[in-house]
Amino acid sequence: MSTQEQAGEATASNFNQTNNNSCGGGKKEEDAVVSFKDALWNGGSAYDAWFSCASNQVATVLLTLPYSISQLGMLSGILLQVFYGLMGSWTAYIIAVLYLEYRSRKEKEGVTFTNHVIQWFEVLDGLLGPYWKALGLVFNCTFLLFGCVIQLIACASTIYYINDQLDKRTWTYIFGACCATTAFIPSFHNYRIWSFLGLGMTTYTAWYMTIAALVHGQAPDVVHTGPKKLVLYFTGATNILYTFGGHAVTVEIMHAMWKPQKFKYIYLWATVYVFTLTLPSSSVVYWAFGDQLLNHSNAFSLLPKTRWRDAAVILILIHQFITFGFACTPLYFVWEKVIGMHESKSVCLRALARLPVVIPIWFFAIIFPFFGPINSAVGALLVSFTVYIIPAVAHMLTYRKASARQNAVEKPPSFMPSWTAMYALNTFVVIWVLIVGFGFGGWASIINFVKQVDTFGLFAKCYQCKPPAHPTTH
Repeated sequence: MSTQEQAGEATASNFNQTNNNSCGGGKKEEDAVVSFKDALWNGGSAYDAWFSCASNQVATVLLTLPYSISQLGMLSGILLQVFYGLMGSWTAYIIAVLYLEYRSRKEKEGVTFTNHVIQWFEVLDGLLGPYWKALGLVFNCTFLLFGCVIQLIACASTIYYINDQLDKRTWTYIFGACCATTAFIPSFHNYRIWSFLGLGMTTYTAWYMTIAALVHGQAPDVVHTGPKKLVLYFTGATNILYTFGGHAVTVEIMHAMWKPQKFKYIYLWATVYVFTLTLPSSSVVYWAFGDQLLNHSNAFSLLPKTRWRDAAVILILIHQFITFGFACTPLYFVWEKVIGMHESKSVCLRALARLPVVIPIWFFAIIFPFFGPINSAVGALLVSFTVYIIPAVAHMLTYRKASARQNAVEKPPSFMPSWTAMYALNTFVVIWVLIVGFGFGGWASIINFVKQVDTFGLFAKCYQCKPPAHPTTH
């Protein structure tokens, strides 16, 4: 076994010791109970990482992808999903390589990571210096914060289609309090059962949407005119960029693995599975409802109310709660490091220290409840840099010297003939995302976002809800 593998397993062991400390911290459990708990609670295998990536890559975006295809048109909607899915898999691979490089260098210096979770900004700091650390910290934390905001907005938007007695803003208050309980999940080791269940929930929801739309058939006088405007086209494109840009937590997932070097192609295989969910559901719902989706960013609003739909709503709600925790956990880690609580062995003490992180998320979800348009804005302004441009540029700078390439922990993969080919692909990613994603996408998503503010106002009580029925006057 290599030194790196031993270090990875030692780190995992330390995590397990830390995470198993209860609030009371004194009572010894029976071996059988501990084994059962570990089977559900402590995950660090390649399979755990695959479930984590696959289950958290899509959640609420399943409900907004038909809306995106209505903006893009069928052909562009399908092609861009495949294109950005593969591009996201490549930059996830790049992030994984940089993590392995950083960890290898630190371990050679005798650094250990007992009770410490390595994060992306620390990788950038170790490889490229403090300015890159600041850049990674700002973009990653801001993206994850608004990723949590989107999940909270989605919870309110989704539950409304089961119970519209309360408006969406009230549901946001309620789910904000519920999501705060994710502070008690210590680390990514402890998402094993949740990731497994979460993937089942998104799989059910995606295939429910597909089958329900086929059974419903095309709506009367259905029209498919997309793409109609450049603003709508690039708004939809950046929502898909956001969909396949969920690898901002790659480093944390890898650090939770017993053998993180096995991660490199896991995100790609997770993306291939996700294609089986997103491509059929988004295209068939668009086929059924066409341009009606332009005014219905949540696909549930058009699908007929049945017990099957209610089951999908409930399952996706549970999954949104899981995804909220998944996106918020890195923010918890950063906050713990800021206040000096990260290496505490008390789960309860760390949970209490984490609670302030939820407050700004709650606040922004109430200010900007624009489910759908906010996905595109976050995709263009934050995802484009966080998981595409910064990793690609960081990889090129890390290996710019011949000595760095010669001593690299990970050489170019088998499908890349040389370092030159890697540089060419990274350069293409940077230029494409900078111009199409950030440039055109940012322009379009901001225009669309401002339109939502002008139409519904900030702190909108019930975004895209049906207007109340007014009694007829005689």
